[in-house]
Amino acid sequence: MSAPLQPSVGAVASVHDEAVAIHAVPALALEHGFRVLVLRELATGDGPAGFAVIEQGLVRPPPRTIRHGIAFALAFRPEVVAFLSVHLGRPGERGPDGLPRRNPRWPVLSWHRAERIWPDGTHSIEWNADILFAQADDHAAFARQFRAALAGGARDAA
Repeated sequence: MSAPLQPSVGAVASVHDEAVAIHAVPALALEHGFRVLVLRELATGDGPAGFAVIEQGLVRPPPRTIRHGIAFALAFRPEVVAFLSVHLGRPGERGPDGLPRRNPRWPVLSWHRAERIWPDGTHSIEWNADILFAQADDHAAFARQFRAALAGGARDAA
């Protein structure tokens, strides 16, 4: 993704002081959405990576730990799905040909990875979820509804 990062939503972005910190941090605003820190992968030399799952309130944490790390998946929390369903319609619909298709108003989710070297020399990869909307009005409604979660605070009620 080439969209430039802008200041965080609602507050000045705080950064974690330690690689193992898991408290939520403010989302970064993107041109058509947000970037939310979800997971930090910690390099452990020759062994399997360690992970710090960030306590943010928009997407579900990775569904399970497996022998060699975490199974990567990305899905909204139920309260976010409920809000989007009410405001944007169902996530899927039938097209004119009768075949199922994705509702184009629903945001697109994708992973964004960024390497980070910590002051103590720890190397990590920060995994962020990019949440991008096709329509500015939908983006604005989502930002209003989930402003606390986007600011790194407690989850909002749907």
